Amino acid sequence: MNDAASEPTPAPAPRRRARLRAPELIGKGGWLNTGGKELTLADLRGKCVVVDFWTFCCINCLHVLDELRELEEKHRDTVVIIGVHSPKFVHEAEHAAVVDAVERYEVHHPVLDDPELATWKQYAVRAWPTLVVIDPEGYIVAQHAGEGHAHAIERLVEELEAEHEAKGTLRRGDGPYVAPEPVAGELRFPGKALVLPSGNLLVSDSTRHRLVELAPDGETVVRRIGRGERGFGPDAFSEPQGLALLPDGRVVVADTVNHALRTFDPATGAVETVAGTGRQWWQGSPTSGPALEVDLSSPWDVAWWQDRVWIAMAGVHQLWTWDPATGTVEVAAGTTNEGLHDGPAPEAWLAQPSGLAAAGDRLWIADSENSALRYVQAATEAATEGDGDGEGDGEGDGYVLRTAVGTGLFDFGHRDGDADRALLQHPLGVTALPDGSVAVCDTYNHALRRFDPATGQVTTLATDLREPSGAVLVGEDIVVVESARHRLTRLRLPEEAVRVDAVAHRTQRAATEVAPGTLRLDVVFQAPTGQKLDTRYGPSTRLLVSSTPPELLLSGGGTGTDLSRELELNPEVAEGVLHVSAMAASCDDDPANEYPACHVHQQDWGVPLALTPTGATRLPLVLAGLDA
Repeated sequence: MNDAASEPTPAPAPRRRARLRAPELIGKGGWLNTGGKELTLADLRGKCVVVDFWTFCCINCLHVLDELRELEEKHRDTVVIIGVHSPKFVHEAEHAAVVDAVERYEVHHPVLDDPELATWKQYAVRAWPTLVVIDPEGYIVAQHAGEGHAHAIERLVEELEAEHEAKGTLRRGDGPYVAPEPVAGELRFPGKALVLPSGNLLVSDSTRHRLVELAPDGETVVRRIGRGERGFGPDAFSEPQGLALLPDGRVVVADTVNHALRTFDPATGAVETVAGTGRQWWQGSPTSGPALEVDLSSPWDVAWWQDRVWIAMAGVHQLWTWDPATGTVEVAAGTTNEGLHDGPAPEAWLAQPSGLAAAGDRLWIADSENSALRYVQAATEAATEGDGDGEGDGEGDGYVLRTAVGTGLFDFGHRDGDADRALLQHPLGVTALPDGSVAVCDTYNHALRRFDPATGQVTTLATDLREPSGAVLVGEDIVVVESARHRLTRLRLPEEAVRVDAVAHRTQRAATEVAPGTLRLDVVFQAPTGQKLDTRYGPSTRLLVSSTPPELLLSGGGTGTDLSRELELNPEVAEGVLHVSAMAASCDDDPANEYPACHVHQQDWGVPLALTPTGATRLPLVLAGLDA
């Protein structure tokens, strides 16, 4: 008899993983959602900690907040999520604005306000959003950039729970979150407004997940549409934003977090889903087809133009259209690359378009992350206008996209004057004015601005508005949605501009110093436990590289499937931005399952570079895992 055969099979040893001691969480703005308590990593010992580096302008960060909600609820006695708010824009460094954002987006975990990016730098973060997992003993065990990682983090959390339960280092029980007191009021962080044929105003009451119809005074409530909590049914919305009137009298609603378009009939009160599935669009998903079968991604505004509804698809940096006559949707502009690039609409780049306004032959766009005002125009009209030099542009059929104000992702401020020098700061709304000019809700400057295409001048119409996010004309007045003051504000359109001292800013992230010549780009991706790269239908990874200015890259740009690449940087260009977009698909590694569950991980980076002889020759960007 073999005695060894009767011995119990030993339990498998826990998977060995790299561990790095987590730096302390510090931020000059202090803590929110903790009841006034200052937290340290020592206070969190015994918990699985997920640190979410986010900023409230970033649509991808908002997607991740939604992804984490289920994890937060399911593992509430073992997991603590800590938001570290790391601002891009100057306005986002204001503590009051962070307080508003935490309530606006229903963040139900502690948040550290880090206006100087101190913790961001300590953790060597390079992108919004980034998630860092810290084990119950205070060691970093994983890092993930971008969206689509909630499933992988949950698998890791389950491993950590089992491992540290066995070691006696897991501490169960309530976390440090303390809910703030609820606030009364008819509106809470409203998004957009619309004048109904009755003369009443319809407002998207975004944080309360409903629509509110107000009397012409903008204050008296006529009715509320939606049950006032998140949902996806005939009586529910989830953070609705844009509104547009259809020719048949219905209102189309950008139901943002439901990734859908809904219609509301003011006559009957009926709400109907007309586009979207309720699921978020991912790379590789269909971009056209029957509207109720195609996924959308955070539609933020809508406008009726050229016999269809145009959609500001903020989540993928594109414009789409919905045709009610055919019941179909399709992409109209943008490549999903984030940035500012003009030209034929299918080749243009946008960055989180968030406001639309139709005006004759132009569709105006508040392109928020670019701090830009842009417009779409039929190519035939654009060719007739040219660029003021008497020459046509020769862009052919279809549509073209152009920039009126703004220079790109990293430059913003409040400066009036010639449009090519004027600056905005994260505008969310745009309104066509009767004289052919447009009003811009310059959200993070708390101002209403005006651009006149006839003169090429930008002026300021009003200041001391709190995060204006939309505006509508009512007679000779303009009614502004003051989102952070939870109200509509009526202004008489002024004949003279307000004088404002000019100020210019650049994103405060420090540039990464790299050497000119050959630069090794490594996108780090490690498939989560129990998963493998999905290669059944070919490569499951994608890497797209480009630069601003284009001459920064001598070679190595373009699209490929290898997540590592050698780039050649131009020694004659002192600085620029490297744009990197990476995607990887992993599936459950179960040979017995013919249809394993698959998960898409993706992230876009805009990495400011400074070329110096002593700079690095390798640039690692972590999509998932740790850089060895």
